[in-house]
Amino acid sequence: MESKLMESLQGMRDLIMFRNIKLLLHLLVPLFVHGIAHEMSSPFLMEVISHVLCPGESICSYALYLNSLQKTLAGLLMIPVLPILCELSDEYGRKPLLLLTMSTSIFPIVLLAINKSRAFIYAYFALRCLSYILSLRSVFCIAIAYAADVVEDDKKVAAFSWITGVMSASYVLGSLLAKFIPGKYIFELSIPLLIMSPLFIQLFVAETARRAPMTKQSLWSIFFKSIRERYSSIKCAAAVIFTKPNLRGIYLVSFFYEFGMSGISSVLLFYMKDALKLNGSKVSETLMIVQVGSVCSQMLIVPVINTLTGEKAILSMGLLASVTYAFFYSMAWATWLPYISVSLGLAYGFVKPSICAIISRASSSNDQGRAQGFLAAVDSIAGFVSPLIMTPLTQWFLSNKAPFDCKGFSLICAAFVMMVALFVAMPLKPETTWNHDLKVVLLT
Repeated sequence: MESKLMESLQGMRDLIMFRNIKLLLHLLVPLFVHGIAHEMSSPFLMEVISHVLCPGESICSYALYLNSLQKTLAGLLMIPVLPILCELSDEYGRKPLLLLTMSTSIFPIVLLAINKSRAFIYAYFALRCLSYILSLRSVFCIAIAYAADVVEDDKKVAAFSWITGVMSASYVLGSLLAKFIPGKYIFELSIPLLIMSPLFIQLFVAETARRAPMTKQSLWSIFFKSIRERYSSIKCAAAVIFTKPNLRGIYLVSFFYEFGMSGISSVLLFYMKDALKLNGSKVSETLMIVQVGSVCSQMLIVPVINTLTGEKAILSMGLLASVTYAFFYSMAWATWLPYISVSLGLAYGFVKPSICAIISRASSSNDQGRAQGFLAAVDSIAGFVSPLIMTPLTQWFLSNKAPFDCKGFSLICAAFVMMVALFVAMPLKPETTWNHDLKVVLLT
């Protein structure tokens, strides 16, 4: 047992000392700052928008409608755009695409800082929709592809868990700052942080992907040129990828897991307030514990466990914890039970890093962006469809018209969906490595 512990500590030391740690740290800094700025301003957005669109009203249904419409439109358009952005990062470099995607978050906030009139609110919704399409998931998948370029195969789980952990930590810190900073200063403070992220990338983040030869074409023309050719390439690459049992299986695992977790997150606040009679502060406290536990597991526990078990075992533990987490919430009969459930956040934070690592290991070095882009698109489909099913199902079983008394029935359904992900993950063989460039395969 002692030798196992020494081996895990040695693995942790090797991770910290690997030769490209500086490149990874330079990537983590802008991700952390960007997450803080985004989360810090989020709680005040609907308050400001509601005040402008529905002055004097306690509930602004018009603002909620616009927000829902914007998220629905962004979710739909994100699905085809994500693979293109990540494929472009393979061809033209990670750094330009990180600059493009992160920079789009600046302009919507700048509009609200300049003026809060009705016209500016509508312009804000339009720009935020574009920003969501280009940056909401693409920043993460391009960052994962960047880390895959500089990290050895046996250390990818730990490196990816650092990325997810840093992003979770930024959300926690951003939420805490939002509680203490006066609302009238939030947007003015968010703008410098949002500008700092792409500026840091431009100055300090080194390019890692082999870039295509430079041409005189603008980025706009590159993005939109030969759309039929671009989608044909993506379609053929998807056909090649999904013929590999290992990759096909892990994409299915990610879909079912994201379907379950997105459904839970979309209804959890509503469920906890109605079924468990928790007030807003208690709900926020509970969710904060989840985030803190997730940060600790991703940054400290995953790197140690990976040296002992490997990514498949980490994935299985995370999926099992997620299923248990959903079942605990669904059958909670006392207000203290959610605190037991959130302790499982230490384990369900294992899932995303291990999924990304398995996909990265099974993809060639020239296709890291494309493979992670497919993963982001699959997750976007699940994240878009799941709330459409889970929200009315939750409302039905919380109402007096429920066919039987089980207020957490929707969460039980989410738990069974994630159980399917666990069963699909069991026969996977993450040690398989794909050594061929997809473009070469397509040409042959």
